[in-house]
Amino acid sequence: MTDELLTIGAFAARARLSAKALRLYDRLGLLAPAHVDEASGYRYYRAGQVERARLVAMLRQLDMPLARIAEVVEVGGAAGADVLAAYWADVEARVAGQRTLAEYLRGRLSGRSSEMYGKFVVETVRLPEQVVIAERRHTLADELPTWIGASLGRLEGASRECGGVTAAPFVVYYSEVSMESDGPAESCVPVADEAAARAWAAEHGRTWEIRVRVEPAQRFAYTRVTKAQVAHPQILAAFEAVEEWITSQGLEQAGPCREIYFADWDAAGPDDAVCDVAFPVK
Repeated sequence: MTDELLTIGAFAARARLSAKALRLYDRLGLLAPAHVDEASGYRYYRAGQVERARLVAMLRQLDMPLARIAEVVEVGGAAGADVLAAYWADVEARVAGQRTLAEYLRGRLSGRSSEMYGKFVVETVRLPEQVVIAERRHTLADELPTWIGASLGRLEGASRECGGVTAAPFVVYYSEVSMESDGPAESCVPVADEAAARAWAAEHGRTWEIRVRVEPAQRFAYTRVTKAQVAHPQILAAFEAVEEWITSQGLEQAGPCREIYFADWDAAGPDDAVCDVAFPVK
């Protein structure tokens, strides 16, 4: 046995880890000993397990969840690298969002709101009349991203029977959406054929409370935000910046605010512009 197996002390020295860490990895199901003596309970490892032990240790330094570590070490190779890449992309997106949130909170706490709002460039644009198919729902902030993706997906699917999509999808907020307030919010997709849209909604709309309406031509004040900035509550800084700009220009809000999604969300990185935060004004 001594020719094939290493004691936990010898293996720990070769792997440059502590025996305590190896016992932890065993307990977590990440690296089991090659053999455990039934009488003594001593653990023995094979030299070929050294690479896996070091890999587990390094992955834990990334704060990777145990299930994801297990997946990386099990599949290994290029597949394991892909799992790691997907995990790290999520980390970077989360950190980018947290960085934006920290800047927002520092600005509020230090009374530097004007300086914070100055980071957003606010412009105006006049949008033409649009026929939209819309789905409305009461939702809290933690459920909002999932619902937006699902509802816009349903509406974009329906648009194929309504003459196709004619402009960027958007979400209208009729009241605050937070962890204490549930809106409602309304996902909207502009389509080409009003008659076809109304016929489709009459036949299929009850399941998701889909309706059809005509958005009038309106002037909007808006600012463009990145994917990282879309997350709640850091996106509130963008809404507040536009509201402050509207007041400073002597304009009035003429309806509920909205987010206009003009980019491919899945393909965008944390620092890519994906959305306009907009208020109708007069």
